[in-house]
Amino acid sequence: MRRLNVLAVCGMGLGTGLLLRMQAEKALNQLGVLADLEVADIGSARALAPSADVVITSAELAMQLGDVNAAVVTITNFVDVVEIRDKLAVALGHLEARH
Repeated sequence: MRRLNVLAVCGMGLGTGLLLRMQAEKALNQLGVLADLEVADIGSARALAPSADVVITSAELAMQLGDVNAAVVTITNFVDVVEIRDKLAVALGHLEARH
């Protein structure tokens, strides 16, 4: 599998986005997936989303993103690596099916 571009989106692009990125890195490592992870605030995310394969964020911010080509993974608990891993696994399965 090629290296994925993953965008972690939070409200301000600061603390929670960095936490989400760190947890997503752990989850992707557990899945054996190579990825470049970037953090963005919701305003920047709209511009960056077209180059992302996967966007991870909260349900509230996912609605604000609008229609994007990337797989959007909504996370409830940003510190729960198991939730992030399981939801990413489902999204990655859908991505592989599209290619």
